Amino acid sequence: MSIADALADAGAKPAGKRPYFFADREVERVLAITMAVVQELAVTRARLDTLERVIEARGGLERAEIERFEPSPEAAAERGLWLQEYLSRVLRIVQQEAEAATATGDVASEDVAVELRD
Repeated sequence: MSIADALADAGAKPAGKRPYFFADREVERVLAITMAVVQELAVTRARLDTLERVIEARGGLERAEIERFEPSPEAAAERGLWLQEYLSRVLRIVQQEAEAATATGDVASEDVAVELRD
């Protein structure tokens, strides 16, 4: 997978305009970014817990070994790609708002709800 493909996938969104729940869009933006980070951290914590339990069950690993670890060039490249994808997910709302500013024809879900209600 290329970096461009990975970044495009990370920023994917459903069709239509993003629904907003707060009157202040800046609050919405900060909340969306914060929740993306929260989601990523929760997944990371679960995976870390799994690794620690597996390592402990197999007889352990000294922490000093972890501190001395240096990734190979391939591992460093994978980490770099992961970081770019991660930042794209965290900042997805900013990207989508920029895309929405230039898009035409998208209908916001709250506009559809108003039409259906009326």
